[in-house]
Amino acid sequence: MLWLALYLPRLPLEVFPSLPSPKAIVSRERVVIADAAARSAGVIPGLRLPEAWAFVPTLAVQQRDLAREQLALTRLACWAGGFTSEICCLPPQTLLLEVAASLRLFGGARALFERIVSGCAEQGFAPQAALAPTPLAAQWLALAGDHEPCLEIRELPLRLGRLPLAALDFSPQNQARLGSFGARLLAEVLALPRAGLARRLGSSFVADLARALGELPDPRVRFVFPERFVERLELPTRTDNALALGFAGRRLIASLCGWLAARAEGVSECRFEFAHERAARPRSSTVLSLAFSTATRDCERISRLLIERLQRLELPAAVESIRLRAEAMESLAGCTNSLFGERGEGAGGDSLAALVERLQARLGNGSVHALAAVAEHRPENASRRVKPALRAGESAAAKLLAAPDLSLSEKAPGPRPLWLLARPLALREMAGRPQCGGALHLLAGPERIESGWWDAAEPDALGDVRRDYFVAISMRYEWLWIYRCRAGWFLHGVFA
Repeated sequence: MLWLALYLPRLPLEVFPSLPSPKAIVSRERVVIADAAARSAGVIPGLRLPEAWAFVPTLAVQQRDLAREQLALTRLACWAGGFTSEICCLPPQTLLLEVAASLRLFGGARALFERIVSGCAEQGFAPQAALAPTPLAAQWLALAGDHEPCLEIRELPLRLGRLPLAALDFSPQNQARLGSFGARLLAEVLALPRAGLARRLGSSFVADLARALGELPDPRVRFVFPERFVERLELPTRTDNALALGFAGRRLIASLCGWLAARAEGVSECRFEFAHERAARPRSSTVLSLAFSTATRDCERISRLLIERLQRLELPAAVESIRLRAEAMESLAGCTNSLFGERGEGAGGDSLAALVERLQARLGNGSVHALAAVAEHRPENASRRVKPALRAGESAAAKLLAAPDLSLSEKAPGPRPLWLLARPLALREMAGRPQCGGALHLLAGPERIESGWWDAAEPDALGDVRRDYFVAISMRYEWLWIYRCRAGWFLHGVFA
């Protein structure tokens, strides 16, 4: 096993991003943590609040909110689901990730470690991270700020021995007793007889040492991912620029995708709610829904669609927080890369589904559609517009779906052009041959199409037709679909 610990020493401050600097978080009238500006003026943890204000009269103060910290830790745990589903949440400020099964997927221990640490920073947290074969060793290394990965269990006595006792989370009583022994480093404690330590400090302390070194098992309660994804993010500053919301939105999307990966699901619809600043007249939140052609948990795909929609969003007032809800989840298995490592399924790495979504975002949903086959012989009525989507499991090279293939007759119909004219174009006839930029040469046909008597009396209906269709080639080598009826020759379609 290999455990990665994320200790968040600044979490009480990080959950209040809009608090102006210099700032401090207090509990029971004492400073818990202060930002760099306040610390430089002498505001340190443990200082009484009146003394802190004496040092910095403009100090912004906020009571510590453990519930808000727990929500932030849960959001970070959902994000970490993109790396592993084996997560332990240790309130108020620590996450443990069991990452042994993820090493090959992410390029090895060091690459995974760096990716998680940088991703945690992108989520707005400043972690102290450590990697070790036991969970307690990873916690202690993270508490002491030792970021060098420890991959072998035999290295633990040396690595843990260098840690100062003052940096570890031992109880004040145990810290005092160890100090009375003259111990300053954990190596000095590990060198003492275990039986004597158990008599003086208790068996639980000795058991912790054994668990940290891997001598005893250390089972941990796993984090249970919530059944529904609803996460809120407060903005550092209020903004009325819709495009500026994309950066904060991406943080929530990353948490959503981690949550989906841990549950082996994808989302076909999600909804952003932008809460506006409080004013004399309350305003309802601005809602932005994102719908996808196929279920996805691709962070880049969701983020691109969000940016496209934000470019056309007008905000009635400045936004102070964002909420993201996952509306429709579906089971979504993982996928493997191709043999030669191509990214994505379409040109430029974009899948066909992502391309459709971006076109809808730019042009409007009504401007992008697919064609569904209809059981109708007349070409004008043989298809209808439908919402574009992809058949489940098909690649981007697949056709946009419409309806199931329809067997209109036992005999296969003749060739059909890619493009039909909105209205058939009348053609001249010379010496019995149709003309279109010169005489047309008939290559195939005739194919008789006749039907429609049942709707002849309906307004705007096509009615009964009797046509003989031919495939023809023009003097410019254009392949055309033409027909002949009582009224003469007509051009109806053009082949690609």
